[in-house]
Amino acid sequence: MYQTAIRSVFVTAAFLAFSMSAVSAEQRGVTDSEIRIGQTMPYSGALSAYSALGKAEIAYFNLVNDRGGINGRKIRLISLDDGYVPSRTVEQTRRLVESDDVALIFSSLGTAQNNAIAKYLQAKNVPQLFLASGASKFGDISQFPKALMGIQAPFRLAAAAIAFAGTLAWNGRADTEREFVSASQARVGRPLTPMSYAGVARRTTRRAVAVGAAAGTAAYVATPGCVQVTNAYGQVVTRC
Repeated sequence: MYQTAIRSVFVTAAFLAFSMSAVSAEQRGVTDSEIRIGQTMPYSGALSAYSALGKAEIAYFNLVNDRGGINGRKIRLISLDDGYVPSRTVEQTRRLVESDDVALIFSSLGTAQNNAIAKYLQAKNVPQLFLASGASKFGDISQFPKALMGIQAPFRLAAAAIAFAGTLAWNGRADTEREFVSASQARVGRPLTPMSYAGVARRTTRRAVAVGAAAGTAAYVATPGCVQVTNAYGQVVTRC
């Protein structure tokens, strides 16, 4: 609920900027009655489950429209299927920009997908807002001046959090993301790259299971009449 509220604030702020623009300037995708935006989502293919994000965003904007829209303008989200294939993302994004004349690209899903369309959108002067990716590079305004990351945590920061949670208890300070990641990398023993996230997660899971099993064994030995069982989450617990 908290994330939904924050996202709503960000989205509303973005569209207020469009609503206050002069229509006489013939701004792309903005009329007296409508703000037209676009996105791509994997409505087909192996990751079609993530299409729920697009469906939820469409439902949210429908709710906003039912309540009067933004300063009287309705938000029309055109959400097209890219099957989570970057080449199709490019094709569908070109359609959104050149045929549907959208004001901006909103929350398209995928790191490779957003990377594939970034230069094109920059050339067309089309904002790429709240893109659904955890790649920190999209926060670099020098490389992606038209891009704005959403509320998804950067992959490197998420991996750092996993590393800290799965190893020793917190015993220091990290006032910035850079310090946090650097300290986590020191614990892991190598730089945190996208290829290392799965390994960090696996090691963290193994440690958690080992700690849980050890704690369960200690409780079992200390308390006669107790039994160890594995619950629905794969956790070893002791029941007395």
